[in-house]
Amino acid sequence: MSNQQKIHDAFTNQIEYCRSNGAPITGRMVEAIIGALDDSTELGRQVLGWEGNPLADALPLRVAGGFHALHLAGQHDRLSAIYEGDEQAAKDAEQIIAATIETDEAALLPWLDSPPQTNEAGRSSSYIAGLLWLTQQGLPPRYELLEIGSSAGLNLMIDRYHYNLGGVSVGPEDAPLSFKPDWEGPPPPDAPFAFDSLHGCDIAPVDLTDPAQARRLTAYIWPEHKVRFERMKTAIELVNEQPPNLQGSGADDWMIEQLAKPQTAGVTRVLVHSIVWQYIPIAGRERIKLAMEEAGARATAERPLAWLSLEANRETYRHELIVRHWPKEDGAGGEPVKLGEAHAHGAWVKWLGMP
Repeated sequence: MSNQQKIHDAFTNQIEYCRSNGAPITGRMVEAIIGALDDSTELGRQVLGWEGNPLADALPLRVAGGFHALHLAGQHDRLSAIYEGDEQAAKDAEQIIAATIETDEAALLPWLDSPPQTNEAGRSSSYIAGLLWLTQQGLPPRYELLEIGSSAGLNLMIDRYHYNLGGVSVGPEDAPLSFKPDWEGPPPPDAPFAFDSLHGCDIAPVDLTDPAQARRLTAYIWPEHKVRFERMKTAIELVNEQPPNLQGSGADDWMIEQLAKPQTAGVTRVLVHSIVWQYIPIAGRERIKLAMEEAGARATAERPLAWLSLEANRETYRHELIVRHWPKEDGAGGEPVKLGEAHAHGAWVKWLGMP
């Protein structure tokens, strides 16, 4: 397959992904962008000549983030009409995109320099459900949470939010942010637990106390998901009150360093991540897998280890909540268990809750 075909396939994949996740306007934008790009512009040359893996690099969303930022700036009426659902603008989307490139290419090009940051506090609902399940399995109900790909660290404030998960209440009732995803299936276990510590890393952490970085992160929010803008506003306020414990580091180096640290007896150490695995280089993923397997072999009932992830299945366009934990009573451990599926931004959870 030619590299150009891979690029077009990545855009096609992203279009379908957006449509499957309640983002038809974003899907239309991605479709119009690839239709409008050609070698006559620098943006077109860079996108169509992309040398990396366009799907893993989230190339379509890099470009789309730039256009959304222009819309949010409020100075592009015709472009904004697409985001506002105007039918005629949707029909003329390719021409509008081409005209916008002519006038604002310099502002769009920097968006190609780094992958999108799509931090979403709503994903923490899946983390909570997974921790409830782990608690039911008999692991010590005090958790040392280690998150890779934390972006701005919104999910590292998981202890400051309130959750209603299929009728099971978790977290402070007066929390400034609360989540009640549409729940399908039996409720998760009602098994009380607490957090011992919350730490995370990101290769390029976003500092939400910086207004420019906060605006950039907001531009990656899909315009259809209006509730997410309100969540982001509240999350930015929470970060400014007390920033999460977030370090700048590659996921593999950081995780290996964390696993090497002494683990407190009676505390369950948990690696968590959401919508980030595809962005980690293959070599880095393999290092994390090996480190977790080695740490799992050392795990004991007093110092157990777990791995909880919410990542996309690119064949089904669904996000799967997968958990592994060590040790197990029969001496085996670490087998993956699919607990359910969830919306990319926490709108719903389909719970399986396997025993």
